[in-house]
Amino acid sequence: MIEGANIVDIASFYLEVNRVFMANEDWQLGETLDGLNDMLYGGYGALAGSGPVEILWRDMDASRAALGASATSAFLEQRRSLRSQFNGQPIEDQISALAAGRGKTYFDIVMDIFADHPRIALRSV
Repeated sequence: MIEGANIVDIASFYLEVNRVFMANEDWQLGETLDGLNDMLYGGYGALAGSGPVEILWRDMDASRAALGASATSAFLEQRRSLRSQFNGQPIEDQISALAAGRGKTYFDIVMDIFADHPRIALRSV
């Protein structure tokens, strides 16, 4: 079970993901959305195997707030500073959309990633 109360920022989100999904592995998932997506395909950790999986997420609203506009803005600002490694215009567009109240938050992106894995049912409790 994902404990939303343990999530206060993006770094703690990945600590919680590792606690829940990677407890029996000798390595940890890095702080990347691509890594989260890869993990959800299964093959290792708690998601090893091919059957359907139900994931319970307690206090999801707390996670939604912690991974909301403020955390997302900080994440995007960090990416902006690394423009030599990332395409700058999409980042600028995301920052503008978020500032206008129509952009996706980090939480929204995480939910989209979970939704891309039909064998995984995510349930708020």
